[in-house]
Amino acid sequence: MYYLDSRVENLYRIFDQNARKDYLRLDLNENPGGLPQEFIDDVLKNVTPQFVAQYPETLHFTEVLANHLGTDISHICLTNGSAEGIRYIIQAFTSVNGRIVGVVPSYFMFQVYSEMYGRNFVKVPYKEDLSMDVNDIIREMTEDTQLLILLNPNNPMGNVYSDDEFESIMKVAREKQITVLVDEAYHYFYPKTFIKYALTEDHVFITRTFSKLFSMAGCRLGYVVGWSDGVKMVQKMCTPHNTNAFAMLFAEKVLTTPGMLDSLITKFNGGRKYLIDSLDKNGYRHKGEAGNFIFIEPKTDAQPIVDRMKAEKKILIKAYPNVGEFGNCLRVSIGEEKYMKQFMDALLEIDQ
Repeated sequence: MYYLDSRVENLYRIFDQNARKDYLRLDLNENPGGLPQEFIDDVLKNVTPQFVAQYPETLHFTEVLANHLGTDISHICLTNGSAEGIRYIIQAFTSVNGRIVGVVPSYFMFQVYSEMYGRNFVKVPYKEDLSMDVNDIIREMTEDTQLLILLNPNNPMGNVYSDDEFESIMKVAREKQITVLVDEAYHYFYPKTFIKYALTEDHVFITRTFSKLFSMAGCRLGYVVGWSDGVKMVQKMCTPHNTNAFAMLFAEKVLTTPGMLDSLITKFNGGRKYLIDSLDKNGYRHKGEAGNFIFIEPKTDAQPIVDRMKAEKKILIKAYPNVGEFGNCLRVSIGEEKYMKQFMDALLEIDQ
């Protein structure tokens, strides 16, 4: 008898099949400039016929990454982007009908994976002023909750948690034996991290990606950090050779090339400052405490601005509906200054 899982059949998904090659892409939180071409060319000198023909070996890069993080390889599991790690944590550490608590809006795959595997995803909404009260999170951390998912910073809202706020959440998680997953995809744009919890306590995971600051979204590489026994469970879920050799090669070179990370951070900070200063100067309200993205309240309608940006200026951005007191607003990825100037010039021309 043919069979199809009804949870998959009824799962709502949107697949991005847009051609984006010749646009300024400020819609998916990538680095619009990418890594320097001379750096790319230099790394590619290491690619030989044998390099391409052989299955990827993960030990060397995992050791490089562990050294960068100040830990050892028992605390790290490499994944095909951080989304793969998130998926496996949900699979391994929650049950069918198990209770998962997460803030909304956030990275939508948390809900997708929860629904895909028949979990009960409990939403903690943001307030009208786009703030998040940790007491609202703690209120949902019931005795039957199996997993709490937080983001630091959160996509798309951009909020972060103070040390005191996170410790108050962890206190409840320990008491009620709730596994905690903190997605730090936007680490480096906002340097505060809670990775120490994943390295020193049980039932805490951190997920990160090389897609954002590292400018490697096309390579698909991420990792999970956690206590050794928990990492072993995530590793059991992984398919063989789930991370590719090109991704690990580029990630290693970014990590070990003197000044490369600092240069990426400096360029980003310059672009962010230019964008915020320009928005303030021209009377735009905006929200985004951290991350490489920002919400902008337009002076006219958001969706027509998005449409005209694409059609007339070859710039891709997103419109978000009903974002608290901002209403329908724009979300824009942040890159270095020349790209932010291109966006602002277009915005000031179109939004009037």
